[in-house]
Amino acid sequence: MPEGTIKKLAEKGFGFIQGAEKDIFFHFSALEGISFEELREGQKVEYQEGTGPKGPRAENVKLIDG
Repeated sequence: MPEGTIKKLAEKGFGFIQGAEKDIFFHFSALEGISFEELREGQKVEYQEGTGPKGPRAENVKLIDG
């Protein structure tokens, strides 16, 4: 699974993950094991790449321990 860092969070329930090659959008509904309110910019996550109505997006987003 690709890994990245939470780059930006928006109050409306979405954000962006800085991946190795590009930034990728995620929606709070793609989170697993954590709520959107618990996320902080700079946290490391893993995710699967998917496609949403407006292009690429991260799915199955999970925090990486440590």
